[in-house]
Amino acid sequence: MNVQSQIDATSPRTTEHFDVLIAGAGISGVGAAYHLTTQCPGTTFVALEAQETFGGTWTTHRYPGIRSDSDLHTFGYRFKPWTSAPIASAKEILEYMGEVIEENDLARHIRYRHTITSAKWSSEENLWTIEATRTDTGERLRFTTNFFWMCQGYYRHTEGYTPEWKEMAKFKGPIVHPQKWPEDLDYKNKRVVVIGSGATAATLIPALAPDCAHVTMLQRSPTYFRTGRNAIEIAEELRKLQVDETWIHEITRRKILFDQDAFTRKTFAEPEAAKKDLLSAVEAYLGKDYDIATHFTPKYRPWRQRIAFIPDGDLFQGIKSGKASVVTDEIDRFTEKGILLKSGKELEADIIVTATGFNLCATGDIEFAIDGKPLDFADTVTYRGMMFTGVPNLVWVFGYFRASWTLRVDLVADFVCRLLTHMKETGAKKVTPQLRPEDHNMPLLPWIDPENFNPGYMMRGMHLLPKRGDKPEWQHNQDYWAEKDEFPAIDLKDKAFVYG
Repeated sequence: MNVQSQIDATSPRTTEHFDVLIAGAGISGVGAAYHLTTQCPGTTFVALEAQETFGGTWTTHRYPGIRSDSDLHTFGYRFKPWTSAPIASAKEILEYMGEVIEENDLARHIRYRHTITSAKWSSEENLWTIEATRTDTGERLRFTTNFFWMCQGYYRHTEGYTPEWKEMAKFKGPIVHPQKWPEDLDYKNKRVVVIGSGATAATLIPALAPDCAHVTMLQRSPTYFRTGRNAIEIAEELRKLQVDETWIHEITRRKILFDQDAFTRKTFAEPEAAKKDLLSAVEAYLGKDYDIATHFTPKYRPWRQRIAFIPDGDLFQGIKSGKASVVTDEIDRFTEKGILLKSGKELEADIIVTATGFNLCATGDIEFAIDGKPLDFADTVTYRGMMFTGVPNLVWVFGYFRASWTLRVDLVADFVCRLLTHMKETGAKKVTPQLRPEDHNMPLLPWIDPENFNPGYMMRGMHLLPKRGDKPEWQHNQDYWAEKDEFPAIDLKDKAFVYG
């Protein structure tokens, strides 16, 4: 192949234009597509998804037992009732999303195996130019769009986060990150050590325990968990009364959100009482003789990190049965047989699983530029955690930590559709957030207050994220119960929005 042929093979040959371009077809992207279809009829749009199918997180992660760590009555969309058990498997969530796509004829708007590589804004044309690569053919494609809706999530899907421990190469068995779970991994009758204590570890361990010789959760420090039946009493009762599922969905969502709000407020107002509630539930499974103080009592206030729900206490049932155990210690180094701990104890293992979290990737590894100048999001200030000062016609979906992610998908979509309608009615071609005169002496702070919420992936990647201010407009406050009223009341004529 000559040089000219190589150029022709890699250069985009045509440019397609859409009113809106959505990055991703996970829970956020599918939600965005639905709302555009219903709230902005006639708007042309496309969703570009890097993976071979929809689902995002629920396609990326394929480890045993993968499930939601929050209830599907609120993780599901507000417009489509969830009718099964509240904690659902990835398979069930994908089936639900597939129904949303089919019922609303969204498939024609989604293009799979399209990885977005760059997004460049031109003020002269008031357009984003998006370049993408087809992962199956290597073909490069170009799109232009008036509005870019980033729904690709907050972490890198291609690789999880694994710390570099000493002498990892010495270990003779496989070292596996859950984000890259091998389909042929044989763990039957094997000794497995799962490093980590978050939602992934808490999901994996009860799924592995029945088939393993033994599975050990190795944690540096404990995590809070909530337990309970994998059922919502009010939903069960309403079904007995043969109430319409649409009504059940709305009533159940309101009940769950009311209870979550009450508990969240309690963690701030009465942290010791909230802590006692959580630990009492653990004790109910493991008994008074179990060392809960060492293994399940974190040093931080409840909700400073995400609290995963453990349906029917299956993690604790696995520990009580003897098939699983918890070790709270730090890793000194890896050995041929397993892991040597700083206490001097060696944990022998056939397989080591590093359930150690995500790599934060706020921009989806997309190269951004504004009028030829590279864009560093860390130099911007966020408008309500979804827009950025100096960045025109762009919205990013970042959900909630203390409530279901999808609640914010719906709220942001309502805002975007209202904004697009306003721009159409007023003839505006672009909208750019900017600090108002009264905001210019406002202190600029990290994206989120570490005293409020501080998971490892956020702390590692905080320098990559936009700044926040000390006013509600200039921060993502993680408070759904406030934002559900604030978002509909956003004044699109506010000086924070500069139209052109």
